[in-house]
Amino acid sequence: MEKKIICETVGGEGCGLRRVLELIGGKWKVLILCAMHSRGAMRYGQIRKAIVGITNTMLAQSLKEMQDDGLVERHQYDEMPVRVEYSLTEKAGSLIPILLELKDWGEQNL
Repeated sequence: MEKKIICETVGGEGCGLRRVLELIGGKWKVLILCAMHSRGAMRYGQIRKAIVGITNTMLAQSLKEMQDDGLVERHQYDEMPVRVEYSLTEKAGSLIPILLELKDWGEQNL
């Protein structure tokens, strides 16, 4: 069987793995994806309570970056008080099976 190459230039500009790690890297983004996947659309405070140890600064920054990267949608409702919910995009949803595989690997090997 032929060995599949992950990246021709490991970590180089064309490396898909590097681009993925830039997109979801860091301590919090994967956890945000997991929380929103299991609970559906969530308000900021719900996300904050669901993820142990995340600070307001990191949550706000991560949500903004994930929004800019097309992983999270922000929905603002015209109510008083204003209600804002965050949900996963279809793009983010396509990452969930991969994250589940990583979770299974971790449970079996760590």
